Amino acid sequence: MENRTKLLKELLQKRILVIDGAMGTAIQGKDLGPEDFGGADLEGCNENLSLTRPELIQSIHESYLAAGCDIVETNTFGSTPMVLDEFGLGHKAREINVASGVLARNACEKYSTPEKPRFVAGSIGPTTKAISVTGGVTFEELVLQFQEQAHGLLEGGVDYLLLETCQDTRNVKAAFLGCENAMDAVGRKVPLALSVTIEAMGTMLGGQTIESLLASVAHKDLLYLGLNCATGPEFMTDFIRSLAETSPFPVACVPNAGLPDENGTYLETPHMVSGVLSRFVDRGWVNLVGGCCGTHEGHIESLCQLVEGKAPHTSHAPLRSFVSGIDFLELTDEMRPVIVGERTNVIGSRKFKKLICEEKFDEASDIARAQVKAGAQILDACLANPDRDEMSDMRKFLELAVKKVRVPLMIDSTDEKVIEMSLTYCQGKAIINSINLEDGEERYEKVLPLVKQFGAAVVVGTIDDDPDQGMGVTRQRKLEIADRSYALLTEKYGIAPEDIYWDPLVFPCATGDKQYVGSAVETIEGIRLIKQKYPRTKTVLGISNVSFGLPEAGREVLNSVFLYHCVNAGLDMAIVNSEKLERFASIPEEERLLAEDLLHNRGEDPVAAFAAHFRTKKPVSKLQGEKLPLAERLAQYIIEGSKDG
Repeated sequence: MENRTKLLKELLQKRILVIDGAMGTAIQGKDLGPEDFGGADLEGCNENLSLTRPELIQSIHESYLAAGCDIVETNTFGSTPMVLDEFGLGHKAREINVASGVLARNACEKYSTPEKPRFVAGSIGPTTKAISVTGGVTFEELVLQFQEQAHGLLEGGVDYLLLETCQDTRNVKAAFLGCENAMDAVGRKVPLALSVTIEAMGTMLGGQTIESLLASVAHKDLLYLGLNCATGPEFMTDFIRSLAETSPFPVACVPNAGLPDENGTYLETPHMVSGVLSRFVDRGWVNLVGGCCGTHEGHIESLCQLVEGKAPHTSHAPLRSFVSGIDFLELTDEMRPVIVGERTNVIGSRKFKKLICEEKFDEASDIARAQVKAGAQILDACLANPDRDEMSDMRKFLELAVKKVRVPLMIDSTDEKVIEMSLTYCQGKAIINSINLEDGEERYEKVLPLVKQFGAAVVVGTIDDDPDQGMGVTRQRKLEIADRSYALLTEKYGIAPEDIYWDPLVFPCATGDKQYVGSAVETIEGIRLIKQKYPRTKTVLGISNVSFGLPEAGREVLNSVFLYHCVNAGLDMAIVNSEKLERFASIPEEERLLAEDLLHNRGEDPVAAFAAHFRTKKPVSKLQGEKLPLAERLAQYIIEGSKDG
């Protein structure tokens, strides 16, 4: 088994492999009746044919192998218990998957030679429910469904597990966990491959683009990542090109034979499909090709001729820091600072906390929408109220918030169980906020396995277990803690530098606490030192801490000036209230100088001077909508789907 896996991976680098054509199309061409399926009630359950007509299914595998393909897929696209239950066969899921694996394995053994070994892909479809689209199923339920199917396929002898026609990344993440659980139970590890379906609107049904999907799964050691189904190969061009340019994995393209006509007939001939795929092959975009709906032995034979002697795609994914929700977000220098909306946080927002305490989760999730509308590119979510059930509150909030915002999420919790649950609500690649060394490696040991399992980025605070100076206040102390943390994160725990987001800590600069006098400058320079030493990592700050205790209008100005200097020092992300962020260029020079004197602790009493200036000044509202006439406000609320007002 291990030798076959090694051989398969080697072949993917040496030549373009060909996957078989459509099982369903082949079955439809056999003119079967109810008795073939096991009775009238089971007619149409192709998967049950592995039990009732095993010789037929094996003959279909053999027909594709005779056409020259390297890989056949098991007859198990709909073999999770929940899908089989539609025919009353859920209890036979394990049996059907084992039998299907054995049939494909037997066919491959019959056709394999030393020069041309053949392989079995365990086909796992998306089920009939998508968490983000149809609902009606939980993440935890799907994990068990996929686990049962994968268990049977592994026992049946497949060479790898193929999640195909995937439409919702939350389903994909559940499938990953289910397959990994099954491998642990069976005691046999095989590679995972992923093939998704991009619809005519240019996204998966769950809303993600191909870039967002890649961000969501880039942490997995996939055998390959590709596209199948939906349309003919022509429509796949841009998405296959994008994968070839950015994916760290081999790339597969398995299209339908075009789109079906009104009679359900697929119109693209073997010559037509090969003609389009020849461009992908000649440009070095693909490692595997094959056929989905409407393809038959003729298509596969044509593809085998097409790839003969052609070089496969070579992956060379660039090193990038990225996250995703439904939408993709790459953190580049040109984008600094990326704004993280802070108001969906019960610790930092009285309004949000009140709504949560009153169980008004719909209105609370509208705050998330408002933050994004005001410019937040990431959403920080913290439901850690000691007087309430954080797990329940986070679940209820995310259930609504993920339907209202497309941006990536920052999961803000100290409870690893809450973090784990929250990550199941994220279609994309989230950020975990946060870990540190305050209790030694305890937090690392609890949270970093979740970073690896779900593919998240992680905020790392410059705090350690030093009894005298655990909090990194000075720039040098911040760097010392970062040095220790970086070595642990990258060497011991295997975290990529691009997924490390340093929080160099912000302290109030105007409370009179002597240990924090001048700390704002230390934070600014701490950012500079950390970014110079670890340029592949990112930095993030909760900006508003710096102005704690000052008049509200002054806080907005001080936050903006502090943010400006932090960004110049290398800050990548700022956790702020995006609705109240003052533009640096719009701040009067007098107020800017007062803020800079306070941040740098210049002058006789910079705190008093700053507070005196802003004591009677009113903050300027950024919410223009409240100035509109009632009729226009109502129209705006309807368009936004907001209940605010």
